[in-house]
Amino acid sequence: MSAPTAEERRACWGARDQYWHCLDENRDDFSRCQKLRSSFEACCPQQWVKYFDKRRDYLKFKAKLEAGEFQPSEATGKL
Repeated sequence: MSAPTAEERRACWGARDQYWHCLDENRDDFSRCQKLRSSFEACCPQQWVKYFDKRRDYLKFKAKLEAGEFQPSEATGKL
């Protein structure tokens, strides 16, 4: 894989931002954002898509943790 050009990177990040905005607006209802997800996957290298998906999960977890809303599961306490 060759490195994406600046234009390709901007297109990828724009598609990601639109998809994430849709998820935020629709409370993570993936079915409502399917077209944007397809565009995101088409604009970005597969490894980037995987990274951005993990990054979003991490950022949501971090926000909950900082807000004091995170509650560990019962299974976590038994480890």
